[in-house]
Amino acid sequence: MKATRFLVSGRVQGVFFRAATHERALTLGITGYAKNLPDGRVEVLAHGSAEAVGALEAWLHQGPPAARVERVEREEIASEDCAGFTTH
Repeated sequence: MKATRFLVSGRVQGVFFRAATHERALTLGITGYAKNLPDGRVEVLAHGSAEAVGALEAWLHQGPPAARVERVEREEIASEDCAGFTTH
């Protein structure tokens, strides 16, 4: 299992980005969270298999239809045990 932190920039708040990320993560068996940041970005913590995290990352570059993703930053972090996937 791996844990990865993503910072997603662009038009990603107010367009159901967190809710859509939640649905995608559950489909992929990923635990973690998606939360809005004060600077307009969305932070996503993804904990799961390398394949699942990679699939989520590919999706984050698009997001839901109303989103306009400009940048996705990725940072590998120490593995964390997470129960489920939440949005903040």
